Amino acid sequence: MSSTKRLQKIMVIITMFVISISFAQQKTIKGKVTDQSGMPIPGTSVFIKGTTLGTTSDFDGFYELNGTYDNASTIVFSYVGMETVEKKIDGLSEINVILQEDLETLSEVVLIGYGSQEKKDITGSVSVVDSKDFESRANTQVGSLLQGQSAGVQVTSNSGKPSAGFSIRIRGTNSINAGSEPLYVVDGVPTTDTRSINPSDIDSVSILKDASSTAIYGAQGANGVVIITTKRGTTEKSKITIDTYTGFADVWKTIPVLNGEQYRDLMAEMGLSTDWDSYIERTDWQDEIFQSGFSQNYQLSLSGKSNSTNYYVSAGYVSQEGAIKSAELQRRNFKINLDQEVSNWLTIGARIAYTAYRDVDINDNNNVNAGGVLLGALTTPSIIGVYNDDGSFTSNPFQNWENPLASTDGLEREFNSQRLLGNIYVEAKISKDLSYKLNYGIDRNNGIYDSFLDPFRTSYGNAISGQSINNTNSSKYYIVENTLNYKKNINKHNVEVLLGSVNQKFLWENSSIETRNFASESVTTPNGGSEIFGASATKSEKANSSFINRINYAFDNKYLLTANFRADGSSTFGPNERWGYFPSFSLGWRVLNENFFKKIDIVNDFKIRAGWGIVGNDQIGNYAYLGEVGSGGNYPIGGVAQPGTFPATIENLSLKWEESEQTNIGVDVQLLNNRINFTADAYVKNTSDLLLNAPLPTTSGFRSAIQNIGELQNKGLEFALSSKNIQAENFQWDTGFNISFNKNEVKNLVGQELLQGGIAGRGEASIVKEGLPLGTLYGYIYGGVDPATGNAYYINQNGESTFTPTADDRVIIGDANPDFFYSVTNSFSYKGFNLFVFLQGSQGNDILNATRIELEGMSDPKNQSVEVLNRWRQPGDITNIPRSSFGNTDNSRISTRFIEDGSYLRFKAITLSYNLPETLLEKINVNALKLYVTGENMFTITNYSGYDPEVNAFGSSNIIRGIDFGTYPQTRNLIFGMSVTF
Repeated sequence: MSSTKRLQKIMVIITMFVISISFAQQKTIKGKVTDQSGMPIPGTSVFIKGTTLGTTSDFDGFYELNGTYDNASTIVFSYVGMETVEKKIDGLSEINVILQEDLETLSEVVLIGYGSQEKKDITGSVSVVDSKDFESRANTQVGSLLQGQSAGVQVTSNSGKPSAGFSIRIRGTNSINAGSEPLYVVDGVPTTDTRSINPSDIDSVSILKDASSTAIYGAQGANGVVIITTKRGTTEKSKITIDTYTGFADVWKTIPVLNGEQYRDLMAEMGLSTDWDSYIERTDWQDEIFQSGFSQNYQLSLSGKSNSTNYYVSAGYVSQEGAIKSAELQRRNFKINLDQEVSNWLTIGARIAYTAYRDVDINDNNNVNAGGVLLGALTTPSIIGVYNDDGSFTSNPFQNWENPLASTDGLEREFNSQRLLGNIYVEAKISKDLSYKLNYGIDRNNGIYDSFLDPFRTSYGNAISGQSINNTNSSKYYIVENTLNYKKNINKHNVEVLLGSVNQKFLWENSSIETRNFASESVTTPNGGSEIFGASATKSEKANSSFINRINYAFDNKYLLTANFRADGSSTFGPNERWGYFPSFSLGWRVLNENFFKKIDIVNDFKIRAGWGIVGNDQIGNYAYLGEVGSGGNYPIGGVAQPGTFPATIENLSLKWEESEQTNIGVDVQLLNNRINFTADAYVKNTSDLLLNAPLPTTSGFRSAIQNIGELQNKGLEFALSSKNIQAENFQWDTGFNISFNKNEVKNLVGQELLQGGIAGRGEASIVKEGLPLGTLYGYIYGGVDPATGNAYYINQNGESTFTPTADDRVIIGDANPDFFYSVTNSFSYKGFNLFVFLQGSQGNDILNATRIELEGMSDPKNQSVEVLNRWRQPGDITNIPRSSFGNTDNSRISTRFIEDGSYLRFKAITLSYNLPETLLEKINVNALKLYVTGENMFTITNYSGYDPEVNAFGSSNIIRGIDFGTYPQTRNLIFGMSVTF
């Protein structure tokens, strides 16, 4: 090109630019936004592309856009649930647009057992939690991801210590003796342990709640199924993500106890005396054990994809120091996901995760004389210091109960484990409609627990001359799955058929050794002790073999059918009942697609669901059906006791699975261009053939044996609502709400009553009985304090007052089950700022505050709560606190006196984040950068007087619930974090 022509071209470009500027003047464009039916769409975002000039449509769908722009500009029309439309101005002053429904939300793919379905075709009760739902807060465990995310799923942390897991109940507790935790399936590998899974690697979670969706898992599906899928590459260009945060934790509440002078007065009143002048210390034991916890989390991932390869690699490190001294947790994770398309018909892939885990546990839920740290801090008198002159830990001057630091600092202990969890698969497309998949998965775990109690620093260590314990355990799990999947679309008929086989093998090994009598603290391993106090080693195994099939059928995108069937065989059960059969079916009706319904324009989807199914529960000990031999049955031979064995259990060749039959009816509705989503479910779940240790006729030679007897029922309602309240150009507000009602009842226990949950030497606090729910609290009716004697009196079964009630006078005093539990989330976005608020609550549940039994009992030399300052002291005193009485526990029986309302509303998480603008990120070659601060458990509204209402001293027990006995409380956490993507 000549220089003259080049100059002419430049001049033309400059001239056009000048002309365009001359025409860029104040203009007005107006119009109307409607949907396909002509209905107006209020709140539609209307703006000039590439500028900040914009507006929104009014209630009637009209908009008016005023500003300076040129005729070549483009107007963008966007609305949630509708496809975005772009229109060139081209000199027009009026532009009307029709927005089409965006079917992406309806065609969202949801993972179900051994496959997936489009969301619109789901007929069972399935909840989905994707990565967007849990990126709004920092998470260190899978359980925290699920809290508040799904109706009918109750996630509680029974303790606040770092090593504590979560107790998850899907639609109530389903068993008495067998496990009630759900089955987790991580990338196709079933497991029951999620503490070592890295939440940062999780992409989505599907929660299968009803039997029609869990029956494909047969004998493992009775408690619900949580399907976890980890991340894959999503971009052609490699993406590096770094996530890190630092957090601080504190106990949000302390309990006032007696000071030194008040304690001295109480002891004198109880008849105990000593040289008080020698006790000049004033130690705040809660201040000694509590500390500011510290946590740090570092996650690094690399991901990407090409035409034939998809990869995701990550590494992570988490460290937590608890709010109680010596409580610790560390976790190191490595993850690699790889999918390789070998050809257009063959794909292979792998999911491999390695975890190195370490924790230092805290002795809670125990009394001070058993080393309980929390109760030790509350009941150790303040008149002593931490150490004696010789460096050993001090004790209560009236009893040899050491101060709580003897448990936190005087005992070396830790648990370490290494876990390999993963699978490899091969998927072959045999024909256009038929595919085959082979999946091989493993879960291998090796754990070691070590502890050492030196022979000098603690009184118990001194008494036994030191103690060293080493426990090792190894578990191995293998699964092989072969499945065929057939899909065919014929006119209005859509059919999908799944056939397959599943084989599983479990292997466990455990060994333990304890030695005592150490000459020094130099050698801390068992070989340093001269006396073997105990040693054991066990092995066990279990095998399952299964056959599965499923049919999904849809006609005309209106009528839906899903049918499942699984046959399970297990070595756990007797040969007469080794196989269990678990069918289910569910129906769906997409009413929206009927001609008579299409004129209702505000409804975007309306589906009615109904399902029925039978699932099983095999979470019991191995060899339960066998007649086992016990050791320790020594026999005198020749006047000398010789070791022997004895029949320990009776054989039951007909022992079989627990069986749950569930019926579910649900409805899914989407309104106002998908801005409002509503789901409701009602269910009844009957569990029969409970695995119980029931009485036997004395003629059998045994008192009891595990048998299939008893029935249990859960029934309830679930409601979930999500809405996009405001969707403007620069401001968005989304809300989520769910509430769950579940009623649990023991229907049949063949006349038995089970009493469990012993507390502080005062008997059992929990009862299982026909007609009552699991988690029923049991004890005496507290009448008050007799003004004449100061003793507590109770109401007996005849309604009369008595100071000495009998065991028969015990009644139902509380119910640990809530009337309902709920959660509310609100997410606000303004330009780059985001505010996320998560509230969680429980209403109507009772708590037995057994900590108060120790703090208000006044029956021994323990320190007490300041509440006892209001105790009875002389005849005529009117009070609700009985007198002090050394050695007398009648005044502090398990009773209604210690039952409290456990309802609470907790601000579970509040997160404020800021995403840096793209203009700034381009300068530093960063794709995304988010800074955030999160507050967890910052506010709790409750009338409960203890440390924390969200605890249970008996962990995830099925029947002993709602008891606080020196339990490690939830902490208030402040977290500062950053996420960077390159």
